[in-house]
Amino acid sequence: MDDNLIRGEGMKALIEKLGLLEAERFITLIKRDRFDYAKWREEFYKDKTLEDIFHEAAAFCAKEEEKEKAKKLPVKPAKRTARKPAAKRKTTKQLVPA
Repeated sequence: MDDNLIRGEGMKALIEKLGLLEAERFITLIKRDRFDYAKWREEFYKDKTLEDIFHEAAAFCAKEEEKEKAKKLPVKPAKRTARKPAAKRKTTKQLVPA
């Protein structure tokens, strides 16, 4: 995966999760605060086992799969009403006075 694709997918994920404004704010905070990802990762995962991380990732993937399935559900067509039999419908001749 090239850098541009990673940036695009990362922004897409941030926007989906945080919304556009907060995603941009997040990027600004990282740039401004000299964000140290390695230190953050160490703190974030310090109390988690590999099994915990695996289960969180599996739950996230299952949730995302459900979202994708929901997007692909077929849409039911609108219910059509039956037309009146031809004998009961008025013709143009019946509607226009002679």
